[in-house]
Amino acid sequence: MFWLFRQFSLGGSRFVPVARTTLAAAHRPIALKSPAEKENDNDASRVCSTALASSRSGFTIIELLVAIAVVAALAAIAVPSYQNYRNKALVAQAVSDIKSLDVLITQYYADNAQFPDSLADIGKAGMLDPWKKPYQYLRLSPLDPGKSGQVRKDKNLVPINADFDLYSKGKDGASSPPLTAQASRDDIVRGSNGRFVGLGADF
Repeated sequence: MFWLFRQFSLGGSRFVPVARTTLAAAHRPIALKSPAEKENDNDASRVCSTALASSRSGFTIIELLVAIAVVAALAAIAVPSYQNYRNKALVAQAVSDIKSLDVLITQYYADNAQFPDSLADIGKAGMLDPWKKPYQYLRLSPLDPGKSGQVRKDKNLVPINADFDLYSKGKDGASSPPLTAQASRDDIVRGSNGRFVGLGADF
């Protein structure tokens, strides 16, 4: 069924047919959604939100992995450098301690015309090196019987001191009389009657 509507224009007016169903559709009231339909719409929205969040989380995880890789690479460089720096600082502390003990022993000799029997005679019994091990002292002049095997020696097996030996066993806490022994390479030793104090590997 058609209705006639007048259409106005510059040339006049005329009637045009319009389907009744079209008019009815234009004036049809908006249908309200049922609770079930609303719930379905909410579910769809949640699915979209979850998918978007998952996508964002994925990028975050990738970024986190990249950050971890960067930190690991920096640590691989920094940790050995720090350990090397720390070891040099401990060696320097041991060198300083031995030089201080050397002064006290020399002073004891000036006062008593002989070297002390042990570090206890200069009030340094049990003094520990930076690695928490006691400093080692051996009087060579005169040398106590039975201690000749403890005398520190260079690569030619010549004693490195004529008055007394004084040293730290170093980081590994082990030592052997010859400085060429592997266990003695990291020892901090007094040599040449005090003119040298440093790593056994450098003597």
